[in-house]
Amino acid sequence: MNIAVLGAGNAGTAVAADLSLRAHEVRLIKTSRHGHTEHFRMLQDHGGQMELVSGARCRLARIARVTDDLSAVSGCAVVIVYVQTNYHEDLIRRLKPWLGDGQLLLFNPGYLSTAYVLRHLGHLDLIVAEAESSFIDCRISRPGQVRIGFRNVRNPIGIFPARRREDGRRLLHKLGFPFTWLDSVVEAALHNPNLIVHTVGAIMSMPRIEKTGGDYCMYHEVFTPSVWKILEALDTEKMDVLEALGFARLPYAEACRFRNTLDLKADARATFQWYAAMPERARGPVTVDSRNITEDVPEGLVLLETLGKALRLPTPVTTALIEIASAALGRDFRAEGRTVTRLGARQIARILADHGQDADAFLTEPAVS
Repeated sequence: MNIAVLGAGNAGTAVAADLSLRAHEVRLIKTSRHGHTEHFRMLQDHGGQMELVSGARCRLARIARVTDDLSAVSGCAVVIVYVQTNYHEDLIRRLKPWLGDGQLLLFNPGYLSTAYVLRHLGHLDLIVAEAESSFIDCRISRPGQVRIGFRNVRNPIGIFPARRREDGRRLLHKLGFPFTWLDSVVEAALHNPNLIVHTVGAIMSMPRIEKTGGDYCMYHEVFTPSVWKILEALDTEKMDVLEALGFARLPYAEACRFRNTLDLKADARATFQWYAAMPERARGPVTVDSRNITEDVPEGLVLLETLGKALRLPTPVTTALIEIASAALGRDFRAEGRTVTRLGARQIARILADHGQDADAFLTEPAVS
């Protein structure tokens, strides 16, 4: 297939190279002038050639087109968005002239960006998919080379609208990744692991980050028994919201086990500890002002809090983490964040109704900023 990958960072370039090795015609599109510029220029200068390293194995991929021209999404059957969720709404607006009926737009992950698609691209007959997390955990090791740390053994995906679900599954199946299917993009949005593990991990790591200058590994070191209790309390609030929206409760650790190991009888917390202790795990975050907070607090926790308010559910741990992060960084993450109002109450109601859920709570927007 012709596939566009939007975002030329770690995961975007890894997935673009991986899909190219699977014989797809891939267009890798850089969407901004910030971040990984040297890597992007290296790919352009070498005709899209890139090394994809996994363990001791190094494969040479050639991405068909490397560009910063958004019009390259035209004619692509699948458009994969690997851009920080903070920038999704702006990117969706910018894509408006170049997208057409029948294309599949996959957010990886999305935090319910389907609502932005309905708000700004509702005139198009698009298939929208949201993934819980990136298919490949990786890092750019040097310009022109990406090193893979881990691949999910399962990749849960939600598809909207329901009437196009089978069409979406057929297209996604051609990508070659091990997908499983969720009932709704809402589940994908709230089972994004970064909502839980990044926010608690980074906020509770602040002294360690500043003391070591980032010379530590959050996954290896921070999730002590007491911090794990905070994680579980936040996770309970997430499950309360999911249940109130009509979806099954699924703890973070069980979702982690499902994505990361074939052994579904393994102890869920032990699976997380195994996953966290992998030697390939990248060190850091190296600063407090990292996307673990600047993305996942305003786009994830603020979303969870505002959904809780709409449903009249208390989310005290979520609220406390937002307050601490905002105070530590001197920013108002609620003002920046993803709320029911910003996503659009009617758009959320439409997504819920598509799954047959009662959307009354969202027909009138709650009084949140």
